[in-house]
Amino acid sequence: MNILQIDAGLFAEQSVSRNLSKKIVTRLQEQNPGAQVILRDLIASPINHLDGEILMAGGTEAAQRSERQQAELAITETLLDEVFKADVLVIGAPLYNFSIPSQLKAWVDRIAQAGRTFRYTENGPEGLLKGKRVVIASARGGVYSEGAATSMEHQESYLKTLLGFIGITDITIIRAEGVNMGDEKRAQAISAADVEIAELTEA
Repeated sequence: MNILQIDAGLFAEQSVSRNLSKKIVTRLQEQNPGAQVILRDLIASPINHLDGEILMAGGTEAAQRSERQQAELAITETLLDEVFKADVLVIGAPLYNFSIPSQLKAWVDRIAQAGRTFRYTENGPEGLLKGKRVVIASARGGVYSEGAATSMEHQESYLKTLLGFIGITDITIIRAEGVNMGDEKRAQAISAADVEIAELTEA
């Protein structure tokens, strides 16, 4: 098994999403001895956000590409290769300002590519990354799964939509929310998430 671990929590030690993603990967390794893990830390090694020059790199003749386009295209190909090879993606995704971190969005913008991870057909778009599994380690300072704040949640819902668009529908969410609502609430949320991780199965 090949596992791609993606982390986007800003704080290495205090990050709940990183803590959860690490535990999830450990659990998967326990179930699959010999599993290979690639860690893509989007904070330690950030990916440049798309701009016009980067976006046009793929459609530019190789001889006409700038040095920057060549370098950025190589990064994009590396990111795509990691996704193609992965059987399971573990995505550490904290909620920042009601959505995912911009560093994670930069990764999304590199791997969501027409003709590579999805294609347009006469019946509409078709995802090409089929047969893969994703486990999302979701961390939230407040509570967004219920109550008045549900309409402000664009983190898990966005990732599920994006992943489904590129063909991944086997998605498990391990969530710890309310972690900034006091020590007791934080401990309870993490403990509940730990139980879900321990119950993760290969199915």
